[in-house]
Amino acid sequence: MTTAARGDAASLFATPRTVAEHRADGSIVLRSPDPLRDGARCVGDWLEQWARQTPDATFLAERGDVEAPWTTVSYAQALRQVRAAASWILAQGLSAERPLAILSDNSIDHALLALAAQHVGVPSAAISPAYSLMSKDFDKLKSMIALLEPGAIYVSAMKPFAAALAAIKPLHTAQIISGIDGDADALAFGAIATTPETPDVATAFAAVTPDTIAKFLFTSGSTGRPKAVINTQRMLTSSQQAKAQTWTFLEQGGRDLVILDWLPWSHTFGANHNFNLVLRNGGSLYIDGGKPAPGLFATSLANLKSVMPTVYFNVPRGFDMLIAALRGDEELRHRFFSEVKFAFYAGAALPQNLWDALEDLSIRTVGRALPMVSAWGSTETSPLATDCHFLAERSGNIGVPIPGTELKLVASGDKLEVRVRGPNVTPGYWKAPELTRQAFDEEGFYLIGDAVKLADHARPERGLFFDGRVAEDFKLNSGTWVSVGTLRVAGIAALAPLAQDIVVSGHGGDEVRFLVFPNVAACRAHAGLGETADVHEVLAHDKVRSAIAQGLAKLKQDGPNSAGHATRALLLAEPPSVDGGEITDKGYINQRAVLTRRADAVARLNDDASGEWIGL
Repeated sequence: MTTAARGDAASLFATPRTVAEHRADGSIVLRSPDPLRDGARCVGDWLEQWARQTPDATFLAERGDVEAPWTTVSYAQALRQVRAAASWILAQGLSAERPLAILSDNSIDHALLALAAQHVGVPSAAISPAYSLMSKDFDKLKSMIALLEPGAIYVSAMKPFAAALAAIKPLHTAQIISGIDGDADALAFGAIATTPETPDVATAFAAVTPDTIAKFLFTSGSTGRPKAVINTQRMLTSSQQAKAQTWTFLEQGGRDLVILDWLPWSHTFGANHNFNLVLRNGGSLYIDGGKPAPGLFATSLANLKSVMPTVYFNVPRGFDMLIAALRGDEELRHRFFSEVKFAFYAGAALPQNLWDALEDLSIRTVGRALPMVSAWGSTETSPLATDCHFLAERSGNIGVPIPGTELKLVASGDKLEVRVRGPNVTPGYWKAPELTRQAFDEEGFYLIGDAVKLADHARPERGLFFDGRVAEDFKLNSGTWVSVGTLRVAGIAALAPLAQDIVVSGHGGDEVRFLVFPNVAACRAHAGLGETADVHEVLAHDKVRSAIAQGLAKLKQDGPNSAGHATRALLLAEPPSVDGGEITDKGYINQRAVLTRRADAVARLNDDASGEWIGL
């Protein structure tokens, strides 16, 4: 890491500090010695503040296509529409028992309607559009609507959501709101946003407390029905206050914060971390209509050329596609590494080959390494629990506990299970008291289900490394534990760029084996086949199979013990299923759901007589 990069990081972030309490029972409690300072009462206080202080500054921007100009909304304009829509929401009698449900993707209307509900103490619930637009049976959407019993449901337009709305119609009495004027059987958002403001809005806003429910966010529901995680105002504001104390540049000029982001607001990363980061600090959020997926990343690149963010957020798959684009576009590469302060990845470990590639590109382009940071948490921790606000030596460091939050590390087999306590942690699950009770230990620490490793036992301020899901890891017949999270990331790197994701199998066997979701476009290119080539033809091609075998050999070379590599890989032609709970719309794979749903593929992988799998 270059000196210049270290200087940049020192000016951006607080020095990491952690104290460790070693208990008699063997557990370790980690906390920041810096107390959490007082933050806002509620999210609406931020909007009111910036509408007063910087009324004309751009808050939100979007565009329908890459040729169109950006449509922008200032802080003052946003507050006017929020108060107007809040008047309508109060008149309809919406409440925690009759909340606002939003089925559509990120948009200005989506943001303003959600903020309007939260402004007057009514929770909003953004539901992943995948459950409405990609599902075939709508079962998960039905369970969410039945649980919420919403008083209003917003969609960007009636036509694409017609089948989903028909499926849930018997389950609610909500008013349907459409982003399109003139949509039949719906009230236009434009009419709601111009409702005359009533005195009831100010009264209701003043009555919002830190304990008021701000939103419901659903877990993916990969095992059983999705759970609605209660997010209070305190959770959201304390999380951002802690972020400001670790990302100190925010207090020194947060209004220079510009984010271009696609991450969905139905998830805590995109909503509570990124959206609220902008709102808390008076920044500008440009809504990216693309995402890191075939056919959609071109939109993200066009938007990146139009608006260069000061902080770049993405998931590992996004960084993979970005690196390829930067290599092929010298002008974009210079702008990116010159103007972006640092990059942030979260939600899944960034494979080391991508970390190295991004660092190498940055050094060759501008003479210094782009700082790369991360964090860790969950929907239940809103999401920040740890923050890596320092320059880690390699990928995977999730940082240290944020101010106000405690971590308890408890021995679980040969791992350290981590538990979380703090003002950022949920009080529980909506209408699920037993699930809530099971989610906390006797001291009130949330049982997040993850394992971690200390980077340095003698120096806890050097951070933690994510060590997989406690329930995902398994033993081979030899008694050797397989760390699924670690091996998955190593496997993706070894099989790059042909593997988009990997599911680790081998439970109860002698060897580890991989189910591989292929990067079909990369496989086609490697095989020298055209874009229309059938996926089965592509995956059966000798060049593809040979490259996978070489990747397995490389992985064995790096991790020769039985738990450090896979002996076989099976390429899956069918992409991961939303209905089956195999994937979220951020692209995260649920290992257990895939192994359960694809038991036949696991059987073929384990069949010595099968010719489908690829071996060492």
